Amino acid sequence: MNLHEYQSKEILSKYGVAIQRGFVANNADEAVEAAGKLKEMTGSEGWVVKAQVHAGGRGKGGGVKFSPNIDKLKENAQNIIGMMLVTPQTSAEGKLVNSVLVAEDVYYPGETETKEFYVSILLDRAQNKNTVVYSTEGGMDIEHVAEVTPHLIHKETIDPALGLQGFQARKIAFNLGLEGNAFKEFTKFITSLYNAYVGIDASLFEINPVLKTSDNKIIAVDAKVTLDDNSLYRHKDLAELRDKREEDPMDVEAGEAGLNFVKLDGDVACMVNGAGLAMATMDMIKLSGGNPANFLDVGGTADAQRVKTAFDIILKDANVKAILINIFGGIVRCDRVAQGVVDAYKEIGQFPVPLIVRLQGTNAEEAKKLIDEAGLPIHSAITLEEAAGKVKELLAK
Repeated sequence: MNLHEYQSKEILSKYGVAIQRGFVANNADEAVEAAGKLKEMTGSEGWVVKAQVHAGGRGKGGGVKFSPNIDKLKENAQNIIGMMLVTPQTSAEGKLVNSVLVAEDVYYPGETETKEFYVSILLDRAQNKNTVVYSTEGGMDIEHVAEVTPHLIHKETIDPALGLQGFQARKIAFNLGLEGNAFKEFTKFITSLYNAYVGIDASLFEINPVLKTSDNKIIAVDAKVTLDDNSLYRHKDLAELRDKREEDPMDVEAGEAGLNFVKLDGDVACMVNGAGLAMATMDMIKLSGGNPANFLDVGGTADAQRVKTAFDIILKDANVKAILINIFGGIVRCDRVAQGVVDAYKEIGQFPVPLIVRLQGTNAEEAKKLIDEAGLPIHSAITLEEAAGKVKELLAK
């Protein structure tokens, strides 16, 4: 589950991570009010208006604007809120901006130059350990840095049983070229950041940039936090931060129905029970000349209502040219699945695309007979080869 920048920063602040302060605003008037609060808190005469969407590269898309005065701030807020923000991480349509973060200006002049760093924390699955990825080249073009100058990207592996050790925090600060008070500030920063990562069961922290200010403070100017969905039962407060407006409506609907669904860009939809069978089915679709339009796992209870919900979601994809149901009846009996398919078909009515059903396992023959005698334009199959042949044949028409 992804969080907005303002939500991420609120969490980091609770763990003692120094952040660029700010307030979220849903309209221009609230943005002006937020700027007034920040002026009282910080004395800042300039503010940054940031679009709050689940996508990186907001600055390149015009979603981050500096405002030297209140009039410019109100103008920026009006322009950004309600815009369709297109970034390298969004679709061509972009994402609707519903709110902005009005943040303090932290690039003020001082005794030293400001410096931007990149820091992220994530799980290295190959080593079963957490990893801090960091670089001296923070900012908007970190992807370019990783591609062109990979030697500037450093990694520090952390044993989760021991946590981030003091010598590791100092090593990271040293490799970033920090010294004096900035060195001390960074060791506190990275330690608190790692504690936050572990404390909320996150799967990713990305702070880009981490800023060394002109007076040698270390703060998180941006923050991207991704939570592990499997841990949300332990964090009810964090689960409430989910913004469904930022997610694909089809994914949201499937999740609420208890279906495991991933939309793809192909033309053959597949409905299965089990992740392994889903992968095999998608391979079969490719071999038959099609491309998978989705990954949809109905689980072990493929009753009529569950199947109907799955159909409703699949049929919302205009790219779908055929639907393949591939169910193995182990826990669930094939004849019950077949009855669910027939009942769902009758409830929905005429299908706009061909439907191929392959049921194998317990009561597979009874299931095929039930579908064949239902009087519906459903193509039944027993073997994978037969189902693949029907998919290929129907796509060719």
